[in-house]
Amino acid sequence: MKIYDAYRLAIETGMKNDPRPKEEVELVLSKAKKAYDALSSDEKEYFDTESLWNPYYDCRFAWGEDIAKDLDAERLMWGVDITVGEMLLADRLKEKGQRIDAVVAHHPTGKSRNPFPKVMWMQTDMFSRYGVPINVTEALMKPRMDDVLYNVMGSNFNQAADSARLLGIPFFNVHSAADNMVQRYLETRIEETEPKYLDDVVKMLMEEPEFKHATKLNDPPRIIVGNKESRCGKVIAKMTGGTSAPDAMYEELAKAGVGTVIGMHFPNSSIEACRKCHMNVIVSGHMSSDSLGINLICDEWEKHGIEVFGAAGFTRFSRN
Repeated sequence: MKIYDAYRLAIETGMKNDPRPKEEVELVLSKAKKAYDALSSDEKEYFDTESLWNPYYDCRFAWGEDIAKDLDAERLMWGVDITVGEMLLADRLKEKGQRIDAVVAHHPTGKSRNPFPKVMWMQTDMFSRYGVPINVTEALMKPRMDDVLYNVMGSNFNQAADSARLLGIPFFNVHSAADNMVQRYLETRIEETEPKYLDDVVKMLMEEPEFKHATKLNDPPRIIVGNKESRCGKVIAKMTGGTSAPDAMYEELAKAGVGTVIGMHFPNSSIEACRKCHMNVIVSGHMSSDSLGINLICDEWEKHGIEVFGAAGFTRFSRN
């Protein structure tokens, strides 16, 4: 399999596990096509044509797309965050004789960094599934998306991609497509185990190798609001959708009957919002949760003979 084909497979796998209805995902693509078709020939030069087939603005090929269509993907290095340091690490490992065909990041970088707040809109459908009226989720989400956009606009977003270019290493990132995998996986586990107490949720998480590994590194799943004996009520996972939800969303989730939320991480303001509406909070862990989603993508690659080794926060565990 070529490197670019592996990238496309990752995105397509994430699309199959998107928490939104299929027609909503297709609507994102159709809107992009309409926007493209309405442009003049001069304007089309600046259009992000990948959005015509890829609904995740936080997943992009940062450098080397053209050569990646001709190069085989046999061994890739994937890290949660790839900076100039990790690119130099990859180059050093290659000097020492290791095969690295491409470097993969999880978090948005390069051309996926600035537009990534757009993927947050998928949270409107996610929370609607959990019982919050769609008009409410949409009203709450737009201001939060603006806040995130303003925060990322000042970043030096292309540093790692520039390093990849100078070193000649193909470089891309897979964010929401991988987060969709852990979202679907944990939703299925919640349905299967039907946890009654918060301790049951922690035990469920601790059955997975990613959380066992993180616990050995002093980063276990933690009950932040509630205690081991607290009854869960309705349990939901919040693992995808770009970044954290609006604080006000938790009050609406409580009104909809949600008793416990599991998330990779929460800002203090969101935790306080959950306390006020008596919602239990379990932090599963950022690197461990990201690793779970990444591993599920890597399992698909592994079926095609692609080996992946972890760096920068990602640890590889195969479920094949």
